[in-house]
Amino acid sequence: MNSLSVSGKNWVLRKCNQTDINFIKENFSLDEITSKLLSIRNIKKEDINSFLNPSIKNFLPNPNILMDMEKTTLRNVKIISKKEKVGIFGDYDVDGASSTALLGNYFSQINLDFEIYIPDRKKEGYGPSIKSFQELIDKKVNVIFTVDCGTLSFDAVNYANKKNIDVIVLDHHQSQIDLPKAFSIVNPNRFDDKSSLHYLCAAGVSFMFLVSLNRELRSINWFKENNINEPNLINSLDLVSLGTVCDVVPLKGLNRALVKQGLKIIRSKKNLGLKTLLDICKIESSPSIYHLGYIIGPRINAGGRVGKCSHGANLLLNKDPKNSYKIASELDQYNRERQLLEKDLLEKVLNDAGNLLDDPVLIISGQNWHEGIIGIVASRLKDKFNKPVIIISLEGNKGKGSARSIVGFDIGSAIIAAAQENILLKGGGHKMAGGFSIQAHNIDKFKNFIFRKFKNINEDLSTKRPLLLDSIISPSAVNLDFYNKV
Repeated sequence: MNSLSVSGKNWVLRKCNQTDINFIKENFSLDEITSKLLSIRNIKKEDINSFLNPSIKNFLPNPNILMDMEKTTLRNVKIISKKEKVGIFGDYDVDGASSTALLGNYFSQINLDFEIYIPDRKKEGYGPSIKSFQELIDKKVNVIFTVDCGTLSFDAVNYANKKNIDVIVLDHHQSQIDLPKAFSIVNPNRFDDKSSLHYLCAAGVSFMFLVSLNRELRSINWFKENNINEPNLINSLDLVSLGTVCDVVPLKGLNRALVKQGLKIIRSKKNLGLKTLLDICKIESSPSIYHLGYIIGPRINAGGRVGKCSHGANLLLNKDPKNSYKIASELDQYNRERQLLEKDLLEKVLNDAGNLLDDPVLIISGQNWHEGIIGIVASRLKDKFNKPVIIISLEGNKGKGSARSIVGFDIGSAIIAAAQENILLKGGGHKMAGGFSIQAHNIDKFKNFIFRKFKNINEDLSTKRPLLLDSIISPSAVNLDFYNKV
């Protein structure tokens, strides 16, 4: 079937093999719709059970398959043995907050002193800077972790090296061929990593690091010798699943197992900050990925968008009920402010977008648009028009941009390429999202560069705009049982 929707998208039914569907139904005792969905997703017959019931035991590989993991782990054994103070520099989004809290909570359990630093989105922008690293160094840290950032932080890493501070990067954003001279860079999306774990978010990478570190400490009897209970890493999967769902990485392979197990931990409400936010949002049923992605995540993100950027990480690290309630309430209020600002900016941008709708990529700029909101608005427009969207907020002669893409166009690579051509001041991202800063006079040049990239690599995407569908069902078939199966 091939029909045109009201919004101009081609509805295309995905292909499936009826022989495979019948085989799955008969051999796995599954219903028609589940069997059809498995066939469409090309799940191998031998993988069906692990796909439907993913367990960490079946999916968790040796963490050392990630480049630099073993080196990072051994360095951290020294950190712990010498009781060196650690700095954790995290991004201000949910993945960054979750990763920061993962490390911080683990270090707390083994009595290792640490400081966190979450940059101010408006004043400092994304990623480490010389100023932020100096603030951590002033607090007497000996080693700095960067989580959900750092892969392109050349200046900050070079500065840390001059100060004899080791930098350990735990990230998932795309790299250039040149890498900062950090002590180690654990990133499944660095150009030379062969782990095939490119779908992990930063929280997933941080969890893999903790698995490796925990295993090493156990092997040298560190826990017994220091009379410290070994942390149960399963209990930290609530934060891993939160970061994984909210960073919209694919729920496949190891990610499926992490999220499924993580939801069980969230339901047991072991993390005080998460429990408090769930209570404030009146989520009384078992939390699902819907609750994480659409209710909890936006509130944790709201601190980085319109409020205090460190609130998300501090909530997930907090052990004091009174303080947790205060932070969670403020995040809830920030989220209300964010919704109003988003509505206002979306209307403005839609007015400005009228004569640009035929462009292959929507690139829209305006004066003093709220930097914390432009990414969400770009995402809304991407969904509405089914094309990549880049929104640039100008202040004086400089602009900050946020990009969201569609499947098939790697926006992170395009932004990195534009930065290498000196069209952008700096920038980075991954396949579906990115950010950058730019001189105002280079915006037209940037537009032409992105248009060429899009047309060269994805010429068919600019005209077909497909909406891929799994199946046609009758309205009477839509019930709770059907929903649960899907």
